[in-house]
Amino acid sequence: MRIEGYGNATDPLHEMTRPLVLVADDDADILSLVRLRLERSGYAVVSARNGVEALAIARDRHPALAILDVSMPEMTGIEVTRRLREEHLDVPVILLTARARDTDVEAGADAGADVYVTKPFSPQELESRVRAHVHG
Repeated sequence: MRIEGYGNATDPLHEMTRPLVLVADDDADILSLVRLRLERSGYAVVSARNGVEALAIARDRHPALAILDVSMPEMTGIEVTRRLREEHLDVPVILLTARARDTDVEAGADAGADVYVTKPFSPQELESRVRAHVHG
């Protein structure tokens, strides 16, 4: 049995010790790829399909890290990041996007993002950045 955001529900104690990563992207393929990679690497993953859902999950679940697509419906990843910082929610943020212009990277940094990763991306590189921010 699978429970959204918790992986294998047969071992709840193990699940509670796994770092929780929020992944938000409106592209179902990207969402599945990132989720699968992180779950196989020992992370618990909770997902959102838009910025409003992502912000609500971050407020409620306090993930160890958030991976946010910049171009999501209802609220962009940059706006989610800005709101997290305004609300003093200490969640490291990796922005994941196809936008690679200097002005886009600068907007992400100004909002308070910790890392800016452009699509297409290497799942290994993304995982190493997650590991660096979650485990120091």
